[in-house]
Amino acid sequence: MTSIIFPGQGSQSVGMAKDFNDNFKIAELSFEEIEDYTLIDIRKIIFENENNKLDLTKYSQICIFASSYAIFKTYVSEKNIKIEDINIMLGHSLGEYTALCCSNKINLKDCSLILKKRGELMHNAVAPNITGMAALIGKDSNYIQNIIEQNNLSLEIANDNSPMQIVLSGSKKELIKNKDLFINNNIKKFIELNVSAAFHSKYMKEAQEKLTKEINKLNFIENNIKIISNYDAGIYRDNESIKINLQKQMANKVNWTKSIIKLEEMKEKNIIEIGPNKVLSGLINRISKNFDIVSINKVSDL
Repeated sequence: MTSIIFPGQGSQSVGMAKDFNDNFKIAELSFEEIEDYTLIDIRKIIFENENNKLDLTKYSQICIFASSYAIFKTYVSEKNIKIEDINIMLGHSLGEYTALCCSNKINLKDCSLILKKRGELMHNAVAPNITGMAALIGKDSNYIQNIIEQNNLSLEIANDNSPMQIVLSGSKKELIKNKDLFINNNIKKFIELNVSAAFHSKYMKEAQEKLTKEINKLNFIENNIKIISNYDAGIYRDNESIKINLQKQMANKVNWTKSIIKLEEMKEKNIIEIGPNKVLSGLINRISKNFDIVSINKVSDL
């Protein structure tokens, strides 16, 4: 069995998927179609990155999605893969939407438009430089949660990425104030992240409520491909459960570690990461050594 995974925000890089766009008509047409739906010059942002637009949340999400989608369409076309033969798909945060689109549970137009909206909502959720995120290296989520509770901190675990990497969300003031506390509690590294806000936390609740209204309008399509939810790491085939979990995703923790453990419990052996960079492959190797992982982010990877 093979599972396909898709990365989230933070994986972007200038020029991502340009070689696919330049060498495969199906990739070029994929970019073109998403640009037509969103009215965003996605390739100009990715290939030229004028004014660092690629790192702005309102653009980076749709750009990562478009790149991942173009690579995926090229991959299944070149390798003659039937999408219905894929067992499980999952993605990290925005990557969950990519998984839903590539599994044909949401059509491309709907997914493109809702990710444009999602990026805008998250970008505008709070005033810039008030909230932020930090990656903590060296301990698992239970250890970090104990520190938060014992010290009554107003911080939340946003991403449980691996047993050695946890991402916190909160006010920038609270994050900076408690850096030494975490370091003194055997955290190897405390790295402030270059993001515009505290994603996957209470600060996203209002934006999540607005996005929920858009998710309710989506037409989900039934098929047999399973999706692992970020929200609870559950395995779902039915669209109602997938939709409900998607509605809760933005303001809650990304359970990536549990999601990969769930794959392991299902005896999945092969994982293909599709999208820019190899962020998820690195995380998975820290969760389990029982997978054969292939990352496809440039043409030579085919």
